[in-house]
Amino acid sequence: MNGKYDEIMGLPHHVSKTRPQMPMSDRAAQFAPFAALTGYDSAIKETGRLTDERIELDEGALTALNMRYQLLMDALDEEPEVEITYFKPDERKAGGAYVTATGAVIKVDDFERLITMQDGTKIPMDDILSIDGELFLSLE
Repeated sequence: MNGKYDEIMGLPHHVSKTRPQMPMSDRAAQFAPFAALTGYDSAIKETGRLTDERIELDEGALTALNMRYQLLMDALDEEPEVEITYFKPDERKAGGAYVTATGAVIKVDDFERLITMQDGTKIPMDDILSIDGELFLSLE
């Protein structure tokens, strides 16, 4: 071989005895592309994030839910343990998500249409999809 670098081709890779090696994540970062559009990635992720549509209950489901509200208000002194599934609107885009709260109910405000749980969660009655618990076993 009569190449320009023939004399160093077989030598071992140099490792410094005085300086620590750079971590691979830092080394890779120096070769990362420049992000000219700041916030573009987060905007794409936000657009791609899925939300659920609110389910409109029919007349029969609303009647059944009203019966459960009545049973709940009658048993309020016992602080019944229930599981409430309700619609929570998304703050940034149309739609939202269905959330389930489990715990004891301490207050049902029929005027403001709010149910207050023991942990302080306030659930709008108009957003409730279902209420379940031992209190309602007689209805099933």
